[in-house]
Amino acid sequence: MDFEFSDEQEQLRESVAGFLAARAPLAWVRAQYGSTPSETDEVWRGLCDLGVTGLMVPAACGGAGGGMVDAAVVLEELGRALYPGPYASSAIAAASIVMLAGRPADHAALLPGIAAGTTVGTVALLEGGTRAAWRAPGSRATRADDGWRLDGKKVHVPDLAVADVVLASALEPDGTLAMFAVSTGGPGVRVVPAATVDGTRPEGTLVLEQAPARRLGDGDGTEAVAATVDRVAAAAVVDGVGTAERALEISVEYAKERRQFDALIGSFQAIQHLCADMLRSVELARAAGYYACWAADAAPPAERHRAATMALAFAGGELAQVGGSAVQVHGGIGFTWEHDIHLFYKRLLTLQALGGGSADQLEELAAVVLGPLFGRSVPP
Repeated sequence: MDFEFSDEQEQLRESVAGFLAARAPLAWVRAQYGSTPSETDEVWRGLCDLGVTGLMVPAACGGAGGGMVDAAVVLEELGRALYPGPYASSAIAAASIVMLAGRPADHAALLPGIAAGTTVGTVALLEGGTRAAWRAPGSRATRADDGWRLDGKKVHVPDLAVADVVLASALEPDGTLAMFAVSTGGPGVRVVPAATVDGTRPEGTLVLEQAPARRLGDGDGTEAVAATVDRVAAAAVVDGVGTAERALEISVEYAKERRQFDALIGSFQAIQHLCADMLRSVELARAAGYYACWAADAAPPAERHRAATMALAFAGGELAQVGGSAVQVHGGIGFTWEHDIHLFYKRLLTLQALGGGSADQLEELAAVVLGPLFGRSVPP
């Protein structure tokens, strides 16, 4: 398999990297910790002008008609820069669920705004006490004279504070899993910010009480959700690869400059081993992430799910360890707020928890490879 990107994809990477270096340096990222969402608008608009928010959206709805491999080059650069905006939530997750679960009328109503970045979307699947299980939500949908009403509580909703529309899962009275579009500013909708380890990955809790909603499509939404979950996993891995690679670069640069006992610490075998292990983890996670992105575009559902699960199972633990090793290379200064390396570690810790963590992903992978007796479930 050829993992080389096309000239157009590499040009896109260079454009995104140059924009982020100029407009979203680490000093800007630090300023976003604890800030109001509106302070990110200028950089978000710049990314929209580059066209990256519409990469996954069909051309008929104002997008570029690309796939996850195209988005991978953007995600990797966003991870390197620790970009705190809602790109994965809106341009990957929300766009995917609308395309996969919605009808042409849903596409026309929602996708142009997502592609242009004027509408920020996110996806709400998880509920309290269920870890990463999403197939049987407690949220309920009931018919009303003018559409649908939703009742439920969604947790760990990414970028909820800046979202205009939430695509939430719920069960219909007959037990069908369906996806619904809910306006965050509508009646019966309450957004509660949630504390997170990483300030670049804000989350929130969504409380729905007879909230008006638009149903996406008219059939069972299970496969659409499954495909979106796999795309989100692949996107998170590639983002993590960018973060971990930059953490490694910063650590190597520091090891070449920091002197201890009249010697550069990079000459110490213990530091060399840490950096070598970090490089191994980054490159293996890169291969797994790239393959998961390709599988999301071109592979059958079973292989798509296996690839995404395998990538997240490996990267979740390994790349978090890269962040921890980067802190160790820096010694005492790495534990201080003033140094930037801890920001990379926190970003990678959020990857470690995605999808229930590596333990849940390995259990799911066992179910995929060996059968349901060896794990929780097998995807459709």
